[in-house]
Amino acid sequence: MQAADLLHYKWLNRLTWGASSSGLAQAAGQDANTLLAQQLAPGPATLPAAAQSQISALTLSQKPFPALMIELEQRRRDADALKNDNDKKAAQQAYQQELNRLAREAASRHVLRALYSPRQLQEQMTWFWLNHFSVFQNKANIRAMVGDYEDSAIRPHALGRFRDLLGAATLHPAMLRYLDNEQNAVNRINENLARELMELHTLGVDGPYSQKDVQELARVLTGAGVNLTNTDTPVGRRELQGYYVRRGVFEFHPGRHDFTAKTLLGQPLQQRGLAELDEALDRLARHPATARFVSRKLAQYWLADSPPPALVERMAQAFIGSDGDIAMTLRTLLSSPEFVQGAGHKFKDPMRYVVSALRLAYDDRVILNTGPVLNWLNRLGQPLYGRQTPDGWPLDESAWASPGQMTVRFEVARAIASGSAGLFRSEGPTPQEVPAFPQLANALYYQALQHSLGSSTRAALAQAGSPQEWATFLLSSPELMRR
Repeated sequence: MQAADLLHYKWLNRLTWGASSSGLAQAAGQDANTLLAQQLAPGPATLPAAAQSQISALTLSQKPFPALMIELEQRRRDADALKNDNDKKAAQQAYQQELNRLAREAASRHVLRALYSPRQLQEQMTWFWLNHFSVFQNKANIRAMVGDYEDSAIRPHALGRFRDLLGAATLHPAMLRYLDNEQNAVNRINENLARELMELHTLGVDGPYSQKDVQELARVLTGAGVNLTNTDTPVGRRELQGYYVRRGVFEFHPGRHDFTAKTLLGQPLQQRGLAELDEALDRLARHPATARFVSRKLAQYWLADSPPPALVERMAQAFIGSDGDIAMTLRTLLSSPEFVQGAGHKFKDPMRYVVSALRLAYDDRVILNTGPVLNWLNRLGQPLYGRQTPDGWPLDESAWASPGQMTVRFEVARAIASGSAGLFRSEGPTPQEVPAFPQLANALYYQALQHSLGSSTRAALAQAGSPQEWATFLLSSPELMRR
């Protein structure tokens, strides 16, 4: 039984955000292929009631995104229009605080789903694609957009077709605003989104494209922007009115679009208006360079900083053969001999370290306050939606293994182990606190985890002077820094 439990532990520790006692019990008797198949084809995810009730109470859950954004924009305009300086300052501060609150809601929801969703592979891929198609929340009013960006553009396509994901992320108002495509218009070209689409999202920095291709794609993207009012922007020229598109607060305005002929990656584009962008995204999504770039990045996230080229090529062929099916590409990776042999090698970034530590320490006991978690991620240098540059957080060990990082991780481990981090004390006018202490000396530990520990870690645990110190040593051990 011990060998089977250890195998399940290692598998769950990689397939999920982190192994837990309940996860190990649920996996008992199932082989790796069954577990993988369940996670690659997720149905609706039912969260524990205590977690779902927190999510359901959020403004993001109760108010449709377009209505929320239009309301906020009117609030901003009203504040800016105030004549009294003190009133204006107070109104502007209140507006900024509301943006901060909405961003915190989005981050809290993300953490609760990562901790408790039974669809753990989908949750990890949601984080991965958020990082791949990274936006920075502190630009303009993107703080109010990141929740919908995650929920409507990223999450539904996290295990679907890459082309659908690419289109949803590219045309979401958060991406259009972050990379300045609202400023991109005929005879006033802004190349920011076009460049990152090729360099970071599809073909890769060394991909087969030129500066001319960037310029052509930028012209394709002209007219795609954001409209935060209840009124469609008028189209002056009658012959262009049929090209106008409004979806929520996304707007394609043909009066700002460059309708002249374009060539992308050596081939002319045949469509016009927004359909021209769809044609360009089809071409980028189906290019072999995109298959290899995306496959390597997936392998880097799941397996190793420098993944085996042969595995990346097999993944790329699966990507190409399935027309960019993410689940099929992942199946090639996660069922490979290279993945099986790579257990315990990949260094955890801050998000994975914090979430895996909490899943191990508290299992399915639902936290009432995500504030400490978000604070730990900030201290560890990887806040959700907080990467300022569009390249996303780095995935390699060298970015996260500094002495300073390890010191903070030890402090996080001690906070979790002490049971006094405030995780189970709700905020608000009527705060609630539920006594809870980490249970690390549990069935998971004795059945599996202890058998994966090295002699140095076992010796340190044997010398611990209290249960809290023992838990701190375990959570900060070298073995729990890897998956």
